[in-house]
Amino acid sequence: MACYSHSRIETFKQCKYKYKLQYIDKVKVETPTTIEMFMGNIVHKTLEKLYLDMQYGKSAELKELLDFFRRTWENEYSEDILIAKKENSAENYKNIGEMYMTNYYSHYKPFNQMTIIGLETKDRMLLPDGNHYSIRIDKLACQDDIYYVCDYKTNLRLKNQEEADTDRQLAMYSIWVKNKFQDARKVVLLWHMLAFNKEIKSERTDEQLKILQEETTRLIKNIEEENLFPTTVTKLCNYCIYKGLCPSFKHEFEIEQKTLMDFKEDSGVKIVDNFAELQMHKKEIEDKLDELRSLIIMFAEQKGINVVYGSNKKASIKEYDAIKIPLKHTMEREKLNNLLKELGKLEEVLDIDIYALQKTIKEKRWNQETLDRLNNFVRIERAKRLSLSDKKF
Repeated sequence: MACYSHSRIETFKQCKYKYKLQYIDKVKVETPTTIEMFMGNIVHKTLEKLYLDMQYGKSAELKELLDFFRRTWENEYSEDILIAKKENSAENYKNIGEMYMTNYYSHYKPFNQMTIIGLETKDRMLLPDGNHYSIRIDKLACQDDIYYVCDYKTNLRLKNQEEADTDRQLAMYSIWVKNKFQDARKVVLLWHMLAFNKEIKSERTDEQLKILQEETTRLIKNIEEENLFPTTVTKLCNYCIYKGLCPSFKHEFEIEQKTLMDFKEDSGVKIVDNFAELQMHKKEIEDKLDELRSLIIMFAEQKGINVVYGSNKKASIKEYDAIKIPLKHTMEREKLNNLLKELGKLEEVLDIDIYALQKTIKEKRWNQETLDRLNNFVRIERAKRLSLSDKKF
């Protein structure tokens, strides 16, 4: 059996192909450390030091914490750390991290709001299916029988209450807390949003946690049964470390490395460009055909005829009853769907197969009472069909 983490499951949900490369094939690629990741890591280490010192009876002074933050930054920073926002410098991010620490210190001093049970806690939780779930908690604390699963966030987007109330990661950790600490009457999920100097809190009922664990087990079952691992293309692909290996981007990656001359000679580029050009002409031709079709029908109506002759072809116009069904995703279509279910007829028209339903109504395959009830949703309009054929002399 395997050990699944929150990030592992989220990777599968995000893109099954990325999951395959990362967790099954274990493809090694160069992973740049971003300045945001680096700064967040230093903040975590400084907060860990703060509470470790407190546990050993040491005084927690802001100056000492900031000195630790700066020393750690200087010792671990390297020029290969990626700064995507070129208008910002490493010094800007360093100052932001110091601000987070200063605000946190002022907010929680003297840090006696709760008893610290664990810092950077790591463990595994056994799931009902025999797999394990990885536990990683920044700060675990309690106030009597109320336990707190705390997570430090350094990103610049404030988590809203709906996101907190549907968060899977900390909620799964709370199951582990309840299993480990039998006196836990309540487990509070707490996010320290350091950029905003705010706390976001959420709780789960036992029933919600039971459902969450079942959903997580089902997700893991889906992962283990997957054998195709298709790609999922989203905006997140721009940040994916496997982009150059992805079937959805591999060709783009290849042609970006080519000279302009080689790019134009690439067979894939040629084929797609040719196809796109023909598609464009196809649309233009279809629009023109629709226009000419209408003009022929109008001409025939004005003349009172049903065949219009050209040089080598003739256009025949046939009038028929067109059965109009409410469009998909409309209230009327939903009502029609429900009525067909009530009548026990939905299976016959395949929910709703427009052509099957039209054919059934036209050929009056159902009894008159059923057809009458459908009249509220179905209307019959006179329509004209145009066909082109050779002139016969």
